[in-house]
Amino acid sequence: MAQRKDWESNDDRCVLCGKHRDVVRKLVLGIYGGICTDCVSLCLEILKSDSKSVEPLVSSKTLKPKELHAILDQYVIGQDAAKRALSIAVYNHYKRIDAPASDVEIQKSNILLMGPSGSGKTLLAQTLARTIGVPFAIADATALTEAGYVGEDVENILLRLISAAEAMASSQDEAIALAENGIIFIDEIDKICRKQDGPSITRDVSGEGVQQALLKILEGTVANVPPQGGRKHPQQEYLQIDTKNILFMCGGAFDGLQDAINKRRNVQGMGFLATSVDAPPLVTSTELEPEDFVRFGLIPEFVGRLPVMCALDALDEASMVRVLQEPKNALMRQYARLLELDGVKLTVTEDAKLEIARKAITLGTGARGLRTIMERLLGPCMYDLPSQSEVSEVVLTSGYVLGTSELEYRYKTQQAA
Repeated sequence: MAQRKDWESNDDRCVLCGKHRDVVRKLVLGIYGGICTDCVSLCLEILKSDSKSVEPLVSSKTLKPKELHAILDQYVIGQDAAKRALSIAVYNHYKRIDAPASDVEIQKSNILLMGPSGSGKTLLAQTLARTIGVPFAIADATALTEAGYVGEDVENILLRLISAAEAMASSQDEAIALAENGIIFIDEIDKICRKQDGPSITRDVSGEGVQQALLKILEGTVANVPPQGGRKHPQQEYLQIDTKNILFMCGGAFDGLQDAINKRRNVQGMGFLATSVDAPPLVTSTELEPEDFVRFGLIPEFVGRLPVMCALDALDEASMVRVLQEPKNALMRQYARLLELDGVKLTVTEDAKLEIARKAITLGTGARGLRTIMERLLGPCMYDLPSQSEVSEVVLTSGYVLGTSELEYRYKTQQAA
């Protein structure tokens, strides 16, 4: 290639930043001049940021409800009815988005998850979002208040989704487009129920007021989101996001909902010693009715925007043992990997697994209690093992879980013998 005659080549300075070759590490020379290594690194970072793209684990168009159910089975133990309902709802939601234009407008079906703490509500939502490859955000309903009061505006939950989309996009516009097809999980939704049934002389700014503010966002509207979060003011510039294709999942424990169901069934105990034991247990999602949540404290307009209702069961001992060892990210595999990095094998007897499950149930925190128990049991050995290179295996027995025996160590010299 011939050099241009009207342009003088400069081999002593970087053509981008102008630094002299004496003050840079290296100058890469070309026909028309040179580029320093610092500018080369900067150009590489720019190219990397521009090449970001959304790469789902699998394409949402190829996933059928049974396939979604199978993926959920790899991460969540039990809860078959909830998995079926969620698989159908998510499949129909994204099929609705990809469907060609028609005279029939299909409305979205947001989801209400009810279940005790640690039963898998958040994990189900996270697994679905990761599987489909869409932005996902978790919001806590307890921090939300009505506009104009101390707390967070409801639009801030959309900002979390936009922030998650920015990590998957190369520009602000692309992030907004991705966020408009994302999933938001609003946890502790039962904490924004009305504080009392009758009228009050004070405003319920963190209860019914939040439900009223969420109505349009759940149904679908163009919301104005403050780019830095916080409160909105008139002189501020906003990010506009359309929520009509955002799938909302709301989860809560709803402690006491069984009482509302009993009232509907006319199941009442007699006398001062009457308990809920006399009432039939809540077994399936088909037992739930919108009026039960209205009795609990959700306003009818809010319940009407969450047509898919799923009930998750509390985990029993057998389910706890399965959670401990079967999922892809099971706790047993996590701790085994941690010890493996120190060159130590972890062995847990079957009796010990059962005792761990029983202890976790007594904590009342569901599957989260398993990690608490495992940290207590393996904490001492994880403190000592990095300094003991001769240990080859740690055996966790039921006696150690119950506190009647010590943790068993096996040494490399024993195996050699």
